[in-house]
Amino acid sequence: MAKFRPFSAIRPKAGMEDKIAALPYDVYNREEAKAFVTGHPESFLAIDRAESQFPDDVDTYDPRVYDKARDMILERLEDGRFVQDEKPGFYLYELTMDGRSQTGVVGCASIEDYENQVILKHENTRADKEQDRINHVGITGMQTGPIFLACPDDDALSAVIDTVKARTADCDFTSEDGIRHRVWSVFDEGEITKLSEIFGTFEHLYIADGHHRCASAVKVGERMRDANPADTGEEEYHYFLSVVFRQSELKILDYNRVVKDLNGLTTEEFLAKVGECFTVSAPESAAVRPAKKGEFGMLLDGKWYRLEAKDSVKSDDPVKGLDVSILQDHLLNPILGIQDPKTDKRIDFVGGIRGLGELERRTKEDCKLAFSMYPTSMEELFAVAGAHLLMPPKSTWFEPKLRSGLFLHRISQSNTPF
Repeated sequence: MAKFRPFSAIRPKAGMEDKIAALPYDVYNREEAKAFVTGHPESFLAIDRAESQFPDDVDTYDPRVYDKARDMILERLEDGRFVQDEKPGFYLYELTMDGRSQTGVVGCASIEDYENQVILKHENTRADKEQDRINHVGITGMQTGPIFLACPDDDALSAVIDTVKARTADCDFTSEDGIRHRVWSVFDEGEITKLSEIFGTFEHLYIADGHHRCASAVKVGERMRDANPADTGEEEYHYFLSVVFRQSELKILDYNRVVKDLNGLTTEEFLAKVGECFTVSAPESAAVRPAKKGEFGMLLDGKWYRLEAKDSVKSDDPVKGLDVSILQDHLLNPILGIQDPKTDKRIDFVGGIRGLGELERRTKEDCKLAFSMYPTSMEELFAVAGAHLLMPPKSTWFEPKLRSGLFLHRISQSNTPF
């Protein structure tokens, strides 16, 4: 069963939350991060991407970058821009986007639960991406980006959340992208005990987003555990900063595909091959947004087609039955020759938040065709993770994105734990 415990969060000084809260570090490339930090000097992105504080000839992964991140956190603690709560607690974090709200419980999940597959993943991670966050967490002694976890719906959990949200929020602000953020602290011993007990009834928690941050936090914790001969199992490094949301509140957006060419085929040859595994409609007058599982939009030569997977290519397998797998296994690979979408430069991926207009723009600019996808469901995510399987790359796109800098978890009192 899952172990989820309270912690003494380091949080922005009251009134500074809107200036400090930042989108995840990996949303930006280096140039974008530096430009944003220049205009938003208090943003936590300056710490998450501390290379923004150096000339461009300093490597992103230079040890000085991580030292700078540590020094900036300590400076902000010393001058009061960040404050650590005196006692452990849970926190509620609500995000509202386009009238839809989701509320998660902020606390610390167990690295042992990750190791023992109580916390389940659905994606692989890359060693180079992990190493960056290993250095960031290890050298700062802080976990700064919460892992986005999901749990099954639970009436008792909802009741506690509703009770806490009836109180005045600690902070309430709307970020530049129009998303409203609210935070409540939970320091009542009875409510803390109740939340801990509820999470202790869950057989599994599921990583929705943040696989690299999670794997990095776990590896830092393992390294610190192994280096401590007096380890008790209760040290903060045994736990990683997380926000757990109920399944029904979460929404996965489509993760669409654009492709550079037809792999040497003419339009007629390509359509004929597609028709072997998919029913292809006549060109439609408007952009095609799939209305159900097994349906795809395809934009080719300025024309939108609706594709429907034939029964012969559908599957009850948790992975093979995903729409992203059907498209990959029966069109992108055999027809277009895209064997590995993680490395093939002929394919690119467009998050659904950018709309179908972005697919139309790309096909006019640098791509030959595009595919609009029906979103992967939370039920499919749970099924894949529960079977200890992995989804194909770029299967899920979650919105809204959790902000970094609203909660920091200190895992070491040493300023140089590594």
